[in-house]
Amino acid sequence: MFKIEDEIHAEPQDGKFETFEQALEILKERAKIPYAEKPNKCPCTNWKNCERQYQIIEYDDRNIPWKEISRKEVLAISAKGIKWNEKIKTRYNIV
Repeated sequence: MFKIEDEIHAEPQDGKFETFEQALEILKERAKIPYAEKPNKCPCTNWKNCERQYQIIEYDDRNIPWKEISRKEVLAISAKGIKWNEKIKTRYNIV
């Protein structure tokens, strides 16, 4: 099972995904949303100078508590723009 989390704000995002690619599709859509709009607008008072650092985390959810299997930094969104993880951008042909 895969989840998306904003690592900087320790903020899990809604949704559980069967595959990494399904979670990645959500982040591709988020990359099209302006930084100052939800869900990309940071929750902190200094949001104009902060950023979202979205990670996709894989969990083994067969038992409670879930066991984290892997964590990949995927996308950063800030007032400066968007920045994809280069390996993921290349592997998944993100333009």
